[in-house]
Amino acid sequence: MIKIYHNNRCSKSRLGLALVEASGKPFEVIKYLETPITIDELKEILLLLDIPAIDLVRKNEKTWKENFKGQNHTEDELLNIMVTNPKLIERPIVVNNKKAVIGRPTERINDIL
Repeated sequence: MIKIYHNNRCSKSRLGLALVEASGKPFEVIKYLETPITIDELKEILLLLDIPAIDLVRKNEKTWKENFKGQNHTEDELLNIMVTNPKLIERPIVVNNKKAVIGRPTERINDIL
């Protein structure tokens, strides 16, 4: 089943959700600000995306700039930072079986639908 990690306040995330809905395929919406992602889930997402944790961080967020920018963080530290501050996670993330994409640009979601 398709999963979309979604933040309703984000226009790109809303566009991504609309694209997934339009596919007509069954999917699950995970509102990760309401139902936090676990470290294990983040690790799985990173494996599917094939990226390091830093590439999943929204570096223009105020929280990042004020608290973490310019510091060296290990992968585990970054995972903890994202779990503690889920607004820092890039969005939307769409997972379909053993594939995942960050929906920026939104059209990338078509690659796994």
